Amino acid sequence: MSPVAPHVSGEGLEPGAHGREGADAPQLAPRPEAREIAGASDLGAESGSQAREVWHIVLRAPDGSGGTSSGEQRGHGRGVDAVAVEEPLEIRIEGQPLGIVMRTPGDDEELVAGFCLGEGIIASADDLEAVRACPQNESGNAVDVRLAASARPRGLEALAAAARQLVVSSACGVCGSRSAEVIEARVGRVAWDVRLPAELIAMLPGRMQEAQRVFARTGGLHGAALFDASGRLIALREDIGRHNAVDKVIGRELLLGRLPFPGRILVASSRAGFEIVQKAATAGIAVLCAVGAPSTRAVDLARRLGMTLVGFARATGFNVYAGPERIAE
Repeated sequence: MSPVAPHVSGEGLEPGAHGREGADAPQLAPRPEAREIAGASDLGAESGSQAREVWHIVLRAPDGSGGTSSGEQRGHGRGVDAVAVEEPLEIRIEGQPLGIVMRTPGDDEELVAGFCLGEGIIASADDLEAVRACPQNESGNAVDVRLAASARPRGLEALAAAARQLVVSSACGVCGSRSAEVIEARVGRVAWDVRLPAELIAMLPGRMQEAQRVFARTGGLHGAALFDASGRLIALREDIGRHNAVDKVIGRELLLGRLPFPGRILVASSRAGFEIVQKAATAGIAVLCAVGAPSTRAVDLARRLGMTLVGFARATGFNVYAGPERIAE
């Protein structure tokens, strides 16, 4: 029996959802293959899946008939499937435990750096002395952040505030719980004077999915990607948690000294919640494009910070909930 196709959640990308191209499209960067878009480090770790035994059940073909698309009749079988890995990661600041996040192993230092930026524990890469796996933890599932001396007093104060407000969720990892007023005071309004073609926005989720190597095997990981104004993929990260994927891709740019980066578009394969808008704004990202729906708090925060927020992004169109002036039809 042929394996059952990986399940794609309603928040994720539709299989085969690619952007439109044609002679009448704006002048955009050409779409290369995933490995030509960026190097291996730009696309993140590949070890995000493991083999597990699976029982395949076939009831009917997609067209509703009793057989499968290849002519097989209903039935069942046994095989091996690639399953997304989920493991705990303890985040420590100056050796003190902050919280535990459920994540897909790989790019852990980037995840923790991006989280610290989003929570205001650091403001730039200069505030970091080191981000490293704890050597005394044999499993490797702990990362400790050492703050630069000049940033330690402010960082520890922000850490205490973050620790009081943290919410742990298996759906998104470790999430902060800050008010819009606090975020606006810390971040300010996000500026980017640009007009992006609607056709470009529509094709970005498809370009991201083409580069999601672990998602292609498992159907079980969220993706977050950064693009420039021409549609060129800058970096991509995948994770079992939607917030983790965003933290990883932002943390990568942070550790490379590319923060802030207002001339970037963040694409997320999930819904757009308050926390994802917060993380994007803290990194100076003015345009957030989500495959899923936004929440009311996400829309209100994006408008308050001068961001452009796109939801339900597909090759056929999308909704703009904030900042429509940056989108050219």
